[in-house]
Amino acid sequence: MEHPWIPNSHKAILDEMLEAIGVSSVDDLYRDIPPTILLSPEEWDSLPIGEGRPLSEAEVLARINDILSRNKYFTDPPPFVGGGVWPRYVPSVVKALITRGEFLTAYTPYQAEISQGLMQALFEYQSLVAELLEMEVVNASLYDWSSAVGEAMLMARRVTRRNRVLVPETMNPLHLETATTYAYGGGIRVEKVRVDRETGFIDLEDLESRLSQGDTAALYMEYPSSYTGVIDENVEAAGEAVHKAGGLFILGVEPVSMAILKPPGRLGADIAVGDGQPLGLGLNYGGPYLGVFAVRWDGRLVRQMPGRLIGMTVDAEGRRAFAMILQTREQHIRRAKATSNITTNEALMAIAAAVYLSLLGPQGLREVAEASWYMSHYAAKRLSELRGVEAPLLEGEFIMDFTVRLPMDAGVARRRLLEKGVLAGIPLGGFSFFSDNDMLLTVTEAHTRRHVDLLVNLLDSVLGG
Repeated sequence: MEHPWIPNSHKAILDEMLEAIGVSSVDDLYRDIPPTILLSPEEWDSLPIGEGRPLSEAEVLARINDILSRNKYFTDPPPFVGGGVWPRYVPSVVKALITRGEFLTAYTPYQAEISQGLMQALFEYQSLVAELLEMEVVNASLYDWSSAVGEAMLMARRVTRRNRVLVPETMNPLHLETATTYAYGGGIRVEKVRVDRETGFIDLEDLESRLSQGDTAALYMEYPSSYTGVIDENVEAAGEAVHKAGGLFILGVEPVSMAILKPPGRLGADIAVGDGQPLGLGLNYGGPYLGVFAVRWDGRLVRQMPGRLIGMTVDAEGRRAFAMILQTREQHIRRAKATSNITTNEALMAIAAAVYLSLLGPQGLREVAEASWYMSHYAAKRLSELRGVEAPLLEGEFIMDFTVRLPMDAGVARRRLLEKGVLAGIPLGGFSFFSDNDMLLTVTEAHTRRHVDLLVNLLDSVLGG
């Protein structure tokens, strides 16, 4: 029987469709799905949809709003949580511009003749990020930071023809999990390098020992670390060491921090990756975010880059024009021999980042980074005044993320703060060398002194102060 809410479920229509594709029944289409989780046609009528009747638009909206009302929102104060994405203030103009019809698509502008505006916006994104990172070539986006790390590892293997990548033991576990999945498919071994327990800096002696084995394709580091917050002062020495050993240096960065830190181009990075989320994308459960990927000017590297590249040229009449370039690297040309299987990407998010960077300019971005530094250090100072709290735990300098040691289990403290309306930190128990009492806290320009004081006072009460 035809189901009122499932299109093309009438038997005559189904039979015609099945005959056209050469199968005898709907079951043939789902043969690979375990029968225990498959909904049979006989069960369609029992689907818990609506009120036993079609709903009006107003009724549907009321139902959706009821469901959404169960969500918890953290705006005052914003969450004190980072770990790879961060609470940032997003100017209203960003959403206003990227929701224009000219931009509102995630699809690739293959037909350059009718996509000049979109392509120019992506070219501007590439140019702005290249200036920020001081790297010569930037692609038009990957999915997120994790996928960018994975692609960088695969690229390093192709360039060096080696199959081992070194990472610090405090590498963001979410980035590591995804990157390791990419690496496994490429036959790459990911190996951890020791980190100093006091400073959070990479251990140069352990790094040199591992590099001496001679099969290292790349070293990956984060600057600052997205899971400890530490700005590693050994980063340049580590980069020089891996270059001396014949490997590539991959540096993961938080882009706003680059307004006040030495950028990867000046730190000797061959490949720079990161997430554009802080550049006007806000916080969303699962995204969409923006994978940043850049390389220095080297033909070996550029030819092995993943993802779209937008270039500027002139048309047959001498007018400035934009087009996708070096497409022979890509899947729609090379298929299985492409540098990556990414095609359609996060172009809309890249345009959002371009709007944000254009709006703030160099001075505005610097002010955001400085405000984050000030607020996070204010928070660390206030927290250190609480009895039994050590903040920051690691000695290395930080900008917005920092580790804290509490006199109680960090997971328990986090749950109790959540009950009081504050989402605070990431418990670090079980991660690297941290204990169950350790937590990663994040404070950015989106927080005020009032927000920090509220956190400190509530934590004091949770700790029994």
